[in-house]
Amino acid sequence: MSSMKLTTAQALIKFLNQQYMERDGREQKLFKGIFTVFGHGNVLGMGQALEEDSGDLEVYQGRNEQGMAHAATAFAKQKHHGQLIACTTSVGPGSANMVTAAATATANNIPLLLLTGDTFATRQPDPVLQQIEQPYNLGISTNDAFKAVSKYWDRINRPEQLMSAMINAIRVLTNQGDAGAVTIALPQDVQGEAYDFPDSFFKKRVYTINRIKPTDQALNEAIELFKIKKKPLIICGGGVRYSEAASILREFSETFHIPFAETQAGKSAIESTHPLNLGGIGVTGNAAANTIAKTADLVIGIGTRFTDFTTASKHLFQSEDVDFITINKSEFHAGKMDAIQVIADAKTALEALAEELKDYKSSYEDEIKEAKEAWQSELIRLSETNYKAANFKPEVAGHMDDTLAEYEEVFGSSLTQTEVIGLINNTIDDDAIVVGSSGSLPGDLQRMWVSKTPNTYHMEYGYSCMGYEISGALGAKMAAPDQEVYAFVGDGSYLMLHSELITSIQEKKKINVLLFDNAGFGCINNLQMGNGMGSFGTEFRMRDHETNQLTGPIMHIDYAQSAAGYGVKTYTARTMEQLLNALEDAKKQTVSTLIDIKVLPKTMTDGYGAWWHVGIAEVSKKESIQAAFTEKEEQLKKARQY
Repeated sequence: MSSMKLTTAQALIKFLNQQYMERDGREQKLFKGIFTVFGHGNVLGMGQALEEDSGDLEVYQGRNEQGMAHAATAFAKQKHHGQLIACTTSVGPGSANMVTAAATATANNIPLLLLTGDTFATRQPDPVLQQIEQPYNLGISTNDAFKAVSKYWDRINRPEQLMSAMINAIRVLTNQGDAGAVTIALPQDVQGEAYDFPDSFFKKRVYTINRIKPTDQALNEAIELFKIKKKPLIICGGGVRYSEAASILREFSETFHIPFAETQAGKSAIESTHPLNLGGIGVTGNAAANTIAKTADLVIGIGTRFTDFTTASKHLFQSEDVDFITINKSEFHAGKMDAIQVIADAKTALEALAEELKDYKSSYEDEIKEAKEAWQSELIRLSETNYKAANFKPEVAGHMDDTLAEYEEVFGSSLTQTEVIGLINNTIDDDAIVVGSSGSLPGDLQRMWVSKTPNTYHMEYGYSCMGYEISGALGAKMAAPDQEVYAFVGDGSYLMLHSELITSIQEKKKINVLLFDNAGFGCINNLQMGNGMGSFGTEFRMRDHETNQLTGPIMHIDYAQSAAGYGVKTYTARTMEQLLNALEDAKKQTVSTLIDIKVLPKTMTDGYGAWWHVGIAEVSKKESIQAAFTEKEEQLKKARQY
């Protein structure tokens, strides 16, 4: 058997270059490139291999390890898992920074390859710089923290271990039903060690995404259930998009007159204006979807994990005879809600169901149309909500009504969050991709955003990771370079992580940052005050040294000025006219842009008929918290227990 003498790192890079993905007859390289932040644990191994011969891999320079891994996750998400970007870092803080990103990818079932530097396999220099020493186990390093958040984890202590490790890594990365983060820990001495790798390890490998068909038994059980149900409801999850099943879902829904609602990951598979598209469902859903959901007697979840936000903590579906069918490639997710499990590709499963259902029709009459029309009226109201109007009332009323005037004075702005979103939706290009993740904006966008072009709504809400937004926008832009990309980000998330803005400048990948500044963690402020607490530790205020509490003046931060220093084209919007002008001018730019938008707190959308189970103190001196706990217990009685 012929072989090739290479270092472990060189062999790894050569192997990555030979991996291909094939779906529906389309073949492409599995790995487009690799994000790097070099340190002593990877620069002389992985770094040397990339400098000497990176093959077709494009090498990108990350600014923050978490940020670049978020960008890689977003790239894979926007590519529907069809192409990936790997990430390499040094051991220590570099690796630790990526743990959050690994968790984000795994929670969302998005493939992400992390090639982390590690301490010495020989242990000769122990403790090497950045090494954590655990006296009870000298084999532990920072990278062991990835075990809890990875779908596959391995450590290469000998060069020859690379072969089985990487074959298994690709197995997991190309598993559409159970993908996530894959962590390969690479001790820095092993990275540089040479081995005679067999040529067979470097052969071209093509991983075909097979469209799994449902079993006859599962199909028959689903058909029999359909026959006795009158008001089915489809939940369109991320799996619909990843399997590129939108067209068959549209046909299926129209043929059998079945409405569908969207999860955060499933939104924009089909345009929002489709007559049977009810929009977002659940805790961050709208009134149309949630109203229909409460009377549905059959719920068909397609490519969804049935998270607590989708099911309203298993409280939303209130029909006494409601049953569930799940179409999912993952056995784990298919088994939720005591559903009939159709373990299959979304497209093939819908085709098989359609063939057997024949003349089936739901019994809906005007309910769907009426629900959509009512929500359209509410959407117009939200988009036109103006603080200066005589009848103004904050969407989240009764919390900080008396302090809104203070915010208006500090900001020099009276913009409401809902009117800003409405204007943006009506102004940017129909095929622009919108990216978000955390705070109140995901709820606003799932409810209010009208998706006019498929696959243009990019929300990370499996982990709702603060800091994903700007990095995610970069990854989405790398995946779709011919479309404008907009990051919807709150001031809290922006402060946590925005360093990949610089990478967007470096790579000439223009992204547009829409920064909603309400001087605080507004979403969590709503949560605490809505459950009996006061406003505590969630507003961005100076410390009052008389009370020693964070109750002093509101902080005013010029985010436009900070981003301008990076070379970003920035704007300040305090009026709707300024915002409109900024949006139009940003379209003309070739460099990344940021619009600093000051919005009043409590002007985001509120709930629409969905309950959320959160941990409330059972014992408290405050009557408001006692009342919140009692209400929680009453609602819990109406929810499924598993």
